[in-house]
Amino acid sequence: MKQLADGVWQLSGFPAGNINKYLVQDVLIDSGTRLDQGRVLRDLKGRDVSAHALTHAHFDHYGSSAGVCEQLGVPLWCGAADVEAVEAGKMVARGGRMVPAAKACRVDRKLAEGDEVAGFTVLDTPGHSPGHVAFWRESDRVLICGDVFWGYNPFLMRGGPRRPPKLLNPDDALNQASARRLAELRPALTCFGHGPPVRDASVLVAAAG
Repeated sequence: MKQLADGVWQLSGFPAGNINKYLVQDVLIDSGTRLDQGRVLRDLKGRDVSAHALTHAHFDHYGSSAGVCEQLGVPLWCGAADVEAVEAGKMVARGGRMVPAAKACRVDRKLAEGDEVAGFTVLDTPGHSPGHVAFWRESDRVLICGDVFWGYNPFLMRGGPRRPPKLLNPDDALNQASARRLAELRPALTCFGHGPPVRDASVLVAAAG
């Protein structure tokens, strides 16, 4: 794992940085795809983990969540509007269709705007999924933004920060509003679901549109 800020670590991945998972104090944020379970558990071996939280209910963010929660004996938390999808093993696609995503998981806590998670404040940032949330620490201006922004194009593994394509956002207008909200925070460090972290807030302003 790589430490990015006080109490914030980026877990390993293959390819590195393409599908990101984070440990924030003792809370795991996202779990990658089903193929990531072994790597996540190896990274967390010997560490105290009290809970597992999601930025959103997509196959590449909660694909290993059922197995990780079972192995570690920890509860799962996610945005309230994504609970139905997670507990059904689904994700919401464009047009509101529910499609298969991952192994179904019981959600133990519904996250809402203003909740506290390991020293971070939960922000409601819907659009890429109905219950998408971001995690914001005002004290040092660290943002974990999930997929409101991508750090690069994860299919090509290059380029700069951008918003996901319209076809991947069930509500693209809502995602753009969430992106503008996060860009206005002017984070000193932004950690993405896909791509390397950035320390230049101006790139988020440009990507928000």
